[in-house]
Amino acid sequence: MIRKHSTTLHGHRTSFSLEDEFWSELTAIAATRAVPLAALISEIDDQRDADSNLSSALRVYVLSSLKSGAGTDPAGDPNGGTADGRTG
Repeated sequence: MIRKHSTTLHGHRTSFSLEDEFWSELTAIAATRAVPLAALISEIDDQRDADSNLSSALRVYVLSSLKSGAGTDPAGDPNGGTADGRTG
């Protein structure tokens, strides 16, 4: 089920919609990295492309993390690229 979530990014409230499965994985990634969930979301938001919405960036980040090894930082790229700039 898709649910709406709210957070504060750089002093401004924002909301995004995520499926429960993506939300669960996102919280697990934050726990594995020992960072607050809000900090992880802010990090992903800061790194996303200007033409990408936050919900999509979060989904891509989770997918990249799962593909690279559960709970790891997917090369710090919420748009699905690798550390050397390659994609997929």
